[in-house]
Amino acid sequence: MVLVIDPQIAGISGDMFLSSLIDLGADKDKVIDGIKKSEKFFSDSVIRKIDFQKTQKRGIEAVQLILEIDEHLHERKGSEIKKAINDATQNLQLSDKAKTFADSCINTLISSESKIHGVSEDSVHFHEASSIDTLVDIVGITIALDDLGLFDEKIISMPVSVGGGSVTFSHGTMSNPASAILEIFKNSYLKIKGNNADEELTTPTGACILANLTNTSMDYYPSMKINSIGYGAGKKDFQEFSNVLKIVQGSTNNLEIDSVKILETNVDDISGEILGNLIEKIMQKGARDVSIYHGITKKGRPTNLISVICDDQNITEIVDTLILETGTLGIRISESNRFIVPRTNHNVSLTIDGKSFDIRYKKSSFKGKTDFKIEFDDLKHVSSSLEKSIKETESLLRKEIEQLEN
Repeated sequence: MVLVIDPQIAGISGDMFLSSLIDLGADKDKVIDGIKKSEKFFSDSVIRKIDFQKTQKRGIEAVQLILEIDEHLHERKGSEIKKAINDATQNLQLSDKAKTFADSCINTLISSESKIHGVSEDSVHFHEASSIDTLVDIVGITIALDDLGLFDEKIISMPVSVGGGSVTFSHGTMSNPASAILEIFKNSYLKIKGNNADEELTTPTGACILANLTNTSMDYYPSMKINSIGYGAGKKDFQEFSNVLKIVQGSTNNLEIDSVKILETNVDDISGEILGNLIEKIMQKGARDVSIYHGITKKGRPTNLISVICDDQNITEIVDTLILETGTLGIRISESNRFIVPRTNHNVSLTIDGKSFDIRYKKSSFKGKTDFKIEFDDLKHVSSSLEKSIKETESLLRKEIEQLEN
C-alpha cells in the first residue's frame, strides 16, 4: 500500500491534512472524542465547537475542520505545548509509532524556533503556534493516521507549494516562505516550490507533520491502483485555484518505492585505469551504483558513457568528482522512480577451518520467496583467508547461513 500526499497547488496545513484524512475514511467520532479528551492538558483554552463538514472550494468538494475556541493567552513556552501533546497521546493509548510521531512533530517545531532565534529549546516561546490549534492538529492527525493504519504504509510527498509574497507575524514581516518553513524542510529530502499566490500556503505545523511522515519526494505519481482519495479544505479562498490538499491511497505490487537521481556523461579520451579508479571514488562518495558503457558518438568516435545512480544529498560531491577525474564539460541529470524488492541487512559470525569471520548479507523477500546475498567484500576476504576460490567459498558460506536461518 502507498499514500501520496499532494500539496503541489495549495500547500499543506495541519487542519487541511487532518480534514483530508477524515475524508479518506478516518473515524471522525474517534478523532473528535480524542481531541476533546486532550483539551484538559492545554490550560486556559476551551474548545467550544469541533466538527468536520463538507464544503466547496472552487468546484471541489472537500472536508473542512470547524473549530471554535476560547483562549486568552497569546504566547506559550514550547515545552508546555510539548508536555500537553505527550500527555494527550499517552492518555489516548495510541500505538508506539503514533506516540513517537506526535512527539517528533512538536520537537521539530521547537527545534526550528530554537535555531532561528538562537535560543535553547527550553527557552523557546510560541506565538502563532501557541494556540490549542497546534494540539488539535497534531493529536487529531496522529489519531487519524493510527486509525487508518498509515504508519505502516509507504508515504510519498509531491513537491510542496509554499506560495509567494511576504508573511507578517509576531516578529514582523519577511519574505515567504518564512524562516520556520525553511528550517523545517532543510534537513528533509522534501522539495518545495513557490507560486504567485502571494500568500503563505504551507504552515509550520503542516511542514513539520509532512517532514516527520516521510522523506520520500517524487515529481510524479508512482505506478499504483487508486483505492481512495481524501480532500482537505483550507480556510482561505483563492481565485486561481482550489485551496484543497489532496491525498491518495493506493496499492502497488508490494515493492518499495523510492526516487533516485541519474547522472550521465560521455568521455572519449579516458584510459581504463582512470575509469576503474573513478568507479571506486564515486562509490566512496555515496553513489548507489556506477555503470560504464562503450559506444559510438558523432563522427564515429568511440566513447564511454558513465552512468551514476545516487541520492539528492550526494549529487554535489559526485558531480565534482566526475568533473575533476574525467575533465568532462557537462553532466546530464535526470530523476527516476524505482520499485525495490524489500530487503534487510544481517550480520553473522561463522567459524570455518578454525578461523572466525564476520559475514554481512542482505536478505530479500518477494511473493513468499526469500533469498540472500553475501557482501562481496566479506566473500573476498574469506576466500583469501581460506585460500579457496570465490565460487567454493560462496557455496560454503551459503550452507552455513542457511543452517542458521532454518
